[in-house]
Amino acid sequence: MTGLELLAEPVAEGIASFAFNLLPRVGSQAVAEIRNLFFNASRKYVHTYRQRHCQLKVLGMREPVDLAKVYTGVKFLDEDDVLGFESPQALEQQYRKTRFRSSIGRRNSNEKRSGIDVANEKQYLMVLGAPGAGKSTFLRKLGLEALRTFHHEHVAYHHRKIPVLLELKRFETDNIDIEMLISEEFSHCGFPAPTEFVQQALRQGKLLILLDGLDEVPTANLDNVICTIQNFVDRYDQNRFIGSCRTAAYHGGFTRFSDVGMADFDNEQIEQFIKNWFSSEQDAERGTSQRCWETLQEEKNRAAKELAHTPLLLTFLCLVYDRSQRFPANRSSLYQRALRILLEEWAAEKRINRDEIYEGLSIELEEGLLSEIAFAGFESNRLFFSRRELTAQIKDFLASNLNVPKILDGEAVLQAIEVQQGILVERAEDAYSFSHLTLQEYLTAQCLADNHHWDSVIAAHATDRRWREVLLLTPGLLTGKQGANHFLEALEHKANQCLNSIKLQRLGQWATASTNNSLGSFRPVAKRVSAIYLALALNRELNRDLARTHILERARALALALDPDHARMIDMNLARTLTLNHALTRVHKSDLDITRAIARGITLAKRFARLNIFTSVNCLDLLKGLQTLKCSIPTQETSEYQKQIFQARVLKLWFSSLGISPDDWHLSPTDAQALADYFYICELMVRCKQMAVRVSPQIWVGIESRLVTASTDHRALGDPNWLNMNTVQPSLAKHA
Repeated sequence: MTGLELLAEPVAEGIASFAFNLLPRVGSQAVAEIRNLFFNASRKYVHTYRQRHCQLKVLGMREPVDLAKVYTGVKFLDEDDVLGFESPQALEQQYRKTRFRSSIGRRNSNEKRSGIDVANEKQYLMVLGAPGAGKSTFLRKLGLEALRTFHHEHVAYHHRKIPVLLELKRFETDNIDIEMLISEEFSHCGFPAPTEFVQQALRQGKLLILLDGLDEVPTANLDNVICTIQNFVDRYDQNRFIGSCRTAAYHGGFTRFSDVGMADFDNEQIEQFIKNWFSSEQDAERGTSQRCWETLQEEKNRAAKELAHTPLLLTFLCLVYDRSQRFPANRSSLYQRALRILLEEWAAEKRINRDEIYEGLSIELEEGLLSEIAFAGFESNRLFFSRRELTAQIKDFLASNLNVPKILDGEAVLQAIEVQQGILVERAEDAYSFSHLTLQEYLTAQCLADNHHWDSVIAAHATDRRWREVLLLTPGLLTGKQGANHFLEALEHKANQCLNSIKLQRLGQWATASTNNSLGSFRPVAKRVSAIYLALALNRELNRDLARTHILERARALALALDPDHARMIDMNLARTLTLNHALTRVHKSDLDITRAIARGITLAKRFARLNIFTSVNCLDLLKGLQTLKCSIPTQETSEYQKQIFQARVLKLWFSSLGISPDDWHLSPTDAQALADYFYICELMVRCKQMAVRVSPQIWVGIESRLVTASTDHRALGDPNWLNMNTVQPSLAKHA
C-alpha cells in the first residue's frame, strides 16, 4: 500500500475541484455533471499513477512492492559540489584515509541536503546519479507527494501541482509533441476536454512535469529531445520541472535547470531502508530488520555493506537476506550476482536500447575485460586510471581476441560501460575508478582464478591487508575438480617460509609436544595456537615488539577461526592471561596490586586446568607454588629490588610449569614479525577454506595437522639440538 489509496477519494476530489476551476465557466445545469466527470477522471488518474509509478518490481521479484512502503528519503550533494572534484592525487590520499571510495572525489561530500527540500526550493531541477542510485524512484515519490497536496495542507512537498511523469525513452521520433503526450495522460483517464484542460493548466503553471531518464533517449535523437524540452520549458515556464539522467551521460544543455547529484546512502539511510523493507507484521515479530542490519555490520560483511550504499544493490541484498535470513558464506557468488545486475539485468529491466557497441561484446567477454583492468590496478597499487590508460587496455584486450568484431572501438566501449552500467566512473577530470571497491576486488579475484595468477599474488602479497578480500574471494571462484586445493597449499607454503629461524621452530615443536593428546575438547591445532598465545601473553614485557606486530591479536584470530565453537572460552581465558601480565607489571605499586597479581595467577591456573589444553592436565604443582608465593607477598617496606625478584619468581613458576624458559620467548623484532605474519597467513588460509566451493577433505586434514607444528626439517636449518626438541615434558599437573 502506498498510503495514497486510503486518501484516493479526498485527493481525487481535490484534483477535480482544482481542474474544474481551470476551465471556462459553464451553465449551472451542467456544473454538477462536469464536476462528477472531473471527479471520476481524477480518481482514475490517482489510481493509474499509483499502479504505473508506485509499484516497484525489479531484479526478478515475484510480487511488486509499494514504493511508499520501502522508500527512503534521498539526499543530494551540494550544488557547487557536483563538479567540485579534486585532483587524482588527492583522490588517492583521501581514499587511503577513509577506506571508502563510493563517496570520494567531492570537496564537500558531507554537505548533503534532503532531496525533497531541494525540490521544494528549485523550480527547474536536473537530478544526476549513477545507475541504480534511485533517480527514477525519487521522481515517482515526488509525484506521489504532489498528489497528497490536494488533500493535506501540511505535506512534504509544498507546491500544489498535478504531477505528470513522462518516460523520455519514449522520445524516439524526430517530431516530439510534449503537450500532446501530457494531454494523452489525462485523456486516458477520461478528463473532459483534455487538450483544452492541459493548455490551461500549462499556461497557469499548475503542473509538475517529471522528465525521467534523459540517458535513455536514443543517442541519435538526443540533441532534438534536449532542444524540444528546452523550448517547452521556456514556453510554459510557470510550471515546475524535474528531470533525471545518469551522471556520465549528462552533458548539460538545460540552461534553466539546477544540477544536483544523488548522494550515496549513508548508514542512517541504509538502516532505514532495511526497516522499511522488512516492515511486515511477521518480520516485526521476528526482528528481521534488526538482524539484517546487524548482520550487515559484521566485519565479514564489510565489503557487502559497501554495495548497500547504492539503493539498487541494497534492494538486491534485502532480497538475498529475505530468502535465507543470512548472507551467503561464499561472497563471490553474491558479488558476481551484483555485478551481473549492473552489467545486464538492470539495463533489461529499464528496457534500455543496448548500444550497437555491445553486439560483439558478450557479458562473459566484458567481465574478462573488466577483471583484467581491476587486476592491473591492484597489482600496481593504483585505484584511479586515466581515460587514455583505460582505452589502451580495452584496445589491447579486443585485439588479443580473434572472435571480437574488429569494428569495436576502445573509446566507444569505455563510454558504453560508463554510461549504461556505471561500473567505471569518472571521479575527477580524467580520473576513473570502479564504482565500488567491492566490485574491483571481486573482479581482481576473478582474474586470479581465470588466469591462475594466484600463485604469484600469494608469494608477493599474502600478508598485505590490501589484498586480503581478493584472496578470500578467489577460492569461491575455483570450481574445477581440484577446487581450492592448490590455492590452500600455496598459502601453507608461504606461511611455512615465515618459520625459518631456529627459535620459531622450537616454539612450534614445544606447542606440539605440550598439547599432544591432551584431554581438552578443542581441536589439536587450536590447542597449539592457544599454548603459544599463553606463553607470549605471559612474557609480553620481554617482547616489546609484540604490540607493534599485533602478534597476540593475530594468534587470537587464528584460534577463533579454527575453533569457533569454543571461541568464547578461549577468548575469555586468554584475556585473563593479559590481565595477569598487567597485574605482574604493577607489583611494585602497592601491596594490593601484588595480592591481586597472585590471586589472578591462581585463578588463571585453575581455568587452564579446566580447559585441558596441555598434556598431563592438572596444575597442582603450579597452584601449590603460587599458594606458597602468596604466603610471602612483599610489603610496602620491601625494597623495589625484592619486589622485582618476586615478580620474576611468579613468571618463572609459570614457565617452568609449562616446560619452557622465558628466554625461549624473548623474540627478536625479526622473529616477532615473522611469527605474526605466520599467524596472519594461517588465519587467512582457514577463512579461505571456509569460503571455498570445493576442497578435498584429505588435503585439508593434512594442512591442519601441520599448522603451528614447525614441521620444517631442522637438520636443514643446522640446529644441533633438533633431536631433543620432541622431548619437552611440561609439568602441568599429573592428576585431573
